[in-house]
Amino acid sequence: MKKAIKTDKAPKAIGPYSQGIIGGGFIFVSGQIPLDPASGEIVGQTIEEQAHQVFKNLQAILQAAGSSFDNVVKATVFLSDMNDFSQMNAVYAQYFSEPYPARAAFQVAKLPREAKIEVEVIALAEAEAVPLVR
Repeated sequence: MKKAIKTDKAPKAIGPYSQGIIGGGFIFVSGQIPLDPASGEIVGQTIEEQAHQVFKNLQAILQAAGSSFDNVVKATVFLSDMNDFSQMNAVYAQYFSEPYPARAAFQVAKLPREAKIEVEVIALAEAEAVPLVR
């Protein structure tokens, strides 16, 4: 059985997908780009500014599912320019602590809305945490 995660504290899906899904003991959070949840516009010009917004969006979805970055087991980072890797990594380190999630990072040809970064995560769904739909 799967359950959709919805929160107005993160951007609405801009296509036929859910912000996140809880199923099989995991929380699957869809890739987030640096959209402001209220305006739907890209936040920031630099990779650091955009990365912070991406992690705020991810955090809001995880919280709506009754979870946090502490439960993330896998992260996938998509960058429009791999030269931004070290700056992204510095921001990433502000949101995760040891043991760090497994991670992959890729440079891609293009991201939605000309974003510099997109990140998706998979987290453990704690049995005692009842998923909240907001």
